[in-house]
Formats: sequence, structure tokens, C-alpha cells
Amino acid sequence: MSIAELVKKQRTFFHTGTTKDYQFRITQLKKLKQAILLHEQEIMQAVNEDLNKSEFESYLTEIGATLKEVSFTIKHLKQWMKPGRVKTPLLLTGSKSYIYAEPYGLALIIAPWNYPFHLTFAPLIGAISAGNCAVLKPSELTPKTSTVVTKIIQTTFPEEYITVVEGGVEESTALLKEKYDYIFYTGSTHVGKIVMEAAAKQLTPVTLELGGKSPCIVHKDANLDIAAKRIAFGKFLNAGQTCIAPDYLYIHKTKKEEFITTFIENIEEMYDERLENREFTKIVNERHFHRLESYLEGHQIRYGKERDKSILSFPPTLLDNVKWDDKIMQDEIFGPILPIIEYDQIDDIIQVINEQAKPLALYLFTESKDIEQQVLRDVSFGGGCINDTIFQLGTPYLPFGGVGDSGMGSYHGKASFDTFSHKKSVLKQTTAFDFSVRYPHKKHSLSLIKRFFK
Repeated sequence: MSIAELVKKQRTFFHTGTTKDYQFRITQLKKLKQAILLHEQEIMQAVNEDLNKSEFESYLTEIGATLKEVSFTIKHLKQWMKPGRVKTPLLLTGSKSYIYAEPYGLALIIAPWNYPFHLTFAPLIGAISAGNCAVLKPSELTPKTSTVVTKIIQTTFPEEYITVVEGGVEESTALLKEKYDYIFYTGSTHVGKIVMEAAAKQLTPVTLELGGKSPCIVHKDANLDIAAKRIAFGKFLNAGQTCIAPDYLYIHKTKKEEFITTFIENIEEMYDERLENREFTKIVNERHFHRLESYLEGHQIRYGKERDKSILSFPPTLLDNVKWDDKIMQDEIFGPILPIIEYDQIDDIIQVINEQAKPLALYLFTESKDIEQQVLRDVSFGGGCINDTIFQLGTPYLPFGGVGDSGMGSYHGKASFDTFSHKKSVLKQTTAFDFSVRYPHKKHSLSLIKRFFK
């Protein structure tokens, strides 16, 4: 079946109205949850073959995170679907105002390779909860996971409802030529622009979950032991191939050496054994491996063990005395390299950060409420943490998304339901009486209308 025929088949099914029913949606979410549980070992095996992820990382970041998302959605969906009653102005006395959440229709979900299972299924949960049909496009760079994703979808849902299109650039290009009612893309800013251009031709709304250079700031009053541990975890999770990983570190000059010492101790404690046992997540392919190696040229490597191209193993690496005109600071690193830049005044680094594209995340380690409020007030970013990294993703109550070059739109929890729902506004007017002042031919209408609008 061609992509055009598949899209037509899904649109026909959507127009039957089947997906709009609460019981249908909740049943599909429960079926999805059971399918994930049934294929748990296959998922972990596939992710391991694609990226060499350990069972701990696979469960934490792929399976567990997805199960939490679907469970939360199942629990709250009935409430989310209820029409929302809002206030009505005095001018419209007698009427009632409601907001109805209705599905867009047919959604295209394009997933990345770095979290190939979770970032396929997390937006799908939102699409299902909102009552849409969906076409999934997993990444060709993680073929084993793509195969498992396809197996789960094909054995759980009919293709006129949810389906998968595997393949590379050719298939993605063909998919983007079709008309959808919503497009959800996760990946690079460069490809995000291509997706948005294709969507614009069809006037299709989009959510773009992109990336960027997310700063991490360690102020002079920070708890260095905690900061070092949490930054090491957030930076080197998934070998740094995380869109919200700390991309570079600003450290106060008075704490730099102490921090580096503590940071290296934490790296060795967390990752030495895993590196020796070849359990550290690998770089996705040779092209990205060489890209990361090119960032090291001409830099002072404060820490970094031997790399192994044969298995695409790139250990945690720390660079010192990095400048903003260096190659590594021109693009998102997306790998296990952390550049360090020292600073003196917080005002100076806020200015520099604001001169760059708006980041997807920002992390600040400080015990000062004033510094915290200054950074939150003066820097625009998608989301982040104070005294932690990564875990803004750990709560379904916080929407996740970017701003500016790091993306548009958000999801997770109710935000996923909202993203895939059009909010339809309805005013229900009474017929028990009728105000003559609303009609232009009545005497004194203009003067009375003016009073209402003051």
C-alpha cells in the first residue's frame, strides 16, 4: 500500500468517529501499555543492539518513562476530555461558554534515534488520548528498535488507526508530501526547518522538539559535591546523546579546580566499570563519532580515556579553557564531551547566553535565591532545573518543549493531550429572553452598548 493510500485509509477511518469515544481511547491506551509490558525484553534487546544501552538506562529512559506516561494518561483522561466551562461577560448575560477538546484528525509523528522507543511512543500516547489516528516514522539509524516498534504497533492496532512507515530520507520525504492534520517532529533544528516548510505548504500545525546548546551554570555558592554528581549523570546519560543534556559548563573561577577534581571522581565512580565491561552507550554511527573527535582538536583535555572506534565507544571527556569562537561551541555537541568556561560575574554570562540561540534547557546550581531569580527572569529557555539536571522530564505535571530555535509546542502529561487537541470554543445562548439592545435598529442601542464596553 502506498503512503497516499495509507493516509486516505486513515482519514476515512477517522471520519467514522470511532476514535472520539472515551471508551475507545482508554481501551487503546490500555492495549498499548500491555503490549509494552509484553515486549519489554525485546525492547531492551533492540535498544542495546542499536545503542549499547544498559538495562538500567533502557528501562529508566525508554520503557519506564513510557509506562509512566501511559499510566498517567489512563488515570486522568476522563477529566481531560470533559468540556471546560469558562466565564461569560455581562454583555452576554443568559449564555454559557464552553471549551471542547476535539482531535485534529490524522497525526504524523517523526521520531529520532537517541531515545528511539520512548520518543516514538510518548507523543503517540498524546495522539491516542486526544482521539487521533497516527502514522509513526521511527528513525532508520536505530533499525532494531524500529523493527520492534513496528511489531508492537502491527500486533496491537489496525493500520487504518495507527501504523508505522519505516525507512530513511526517501520515505520521510514521501510522508511529508501528504496532508495531515498535525505533525509532531523530534530531532535536529536543521531537519525541523524542513518539516515546518513542508507543513506550511499544507497549513498544518506542528510541534517541533529540537535541541541546542543548553548551558549549565555552577555558581560560587553551589554545593559542589551534589553539582558534580548530578551534572555527570545528566551529561553522560546515553553517552551525552540527549537533547536536554548540559552542553557546556560555566563554572565560577574560584571553584573551577575543586569542581573538576570532584567531577572526575564522580565520572570514574559512575562509568569506569561500565566502560571496562563495554556497557557504556555507544555513539550511534561513525559519522557522529568522527564529528565528536573533530571537536577535540587543539583543546586541553582535562579528562578523557581512550576512545574505541571499532565499537563506537567514546568515554566521558572534559575540555578546559574553551572559547566561544571554538568549533565545539558552534553547534550542539550531542555527545559525551563537556567544555568548561570559567566566569567571574553572573551578569556577564547571562549576556553571552542571551546572544546565542535560545536553549532547550538550562541548569543552575546555586544556594542563592537572588541568583536563581535573576537567571530565571533574564534568560529564555525551554525548561530546566535548579540544582539538578535532566529531571524536569521526570514529572508529567511539567510541559516539555523548546522556544525559538530549540522548538515550539510542548507535551508530556496533559500537555500531550492538549497538543493533539483543537480547543473548540462554543457559546450556548438562552432563548428564554432576548436583549433588544444588541440590535442596531432599536432606540438607544448605541449609548447602551457603549456602557457595556467601558
